[in-house]
Amino acid sequence: MNQVKIIDEAVRLVAEGVCVTLPVGGRSMLPFIIGGKESVILQQATQPGVGDVVLAWVEQRRYVLHRIIRIENQEVTLMGDGNLQGVEHCQLGDIRALATHVLDSRGRRHDLYSPRRMRAVRLWLRLRPVRRYLLAIYRLFHHSMTNNF
Repeated sequence: MNQVKIIDEAVRLVAEGVCVTLPVGGRSMLPFIIGGKESVILQQATQPGVGDVVLAWVEQRRYVLHRIIRIENQEVTLMGDGNLQGVEHCQLGDIRALATHVLDSRGRRHDLYSPRRMRAVRLWLRLRPVRRYLLAIYRLFHHSMTNNF
């Protein structure tokens, strides 16, 4: 089963009220969600808001798991935490699910909206001008740590 069909099935289940665990790929949500190593728990997004991590159908052609950075009327602007620039746009109705937790490589569950994590997210958003350097340091550190074990 290809990736889009898996995500379509996850979206169908979430719409029926089922919480779904979905593996995450890519680096766009670094440092808060590590693609290829972590999964997210998805549920229905009843009232998505700024700061939420959502699964959305963007540009009428693909799914992204990114953070909402702005909502104006029905227009939603999304950006991955690990992205240096570039945003995606969708309508509120294109938000398919809310990510509530991250499951790390050991299966431990972490709340995406704990006060500590949200303070870190707010700081990270303010650090956008120097994100390039912070992500480079993070990747170097993370790469050296994973290769030493």
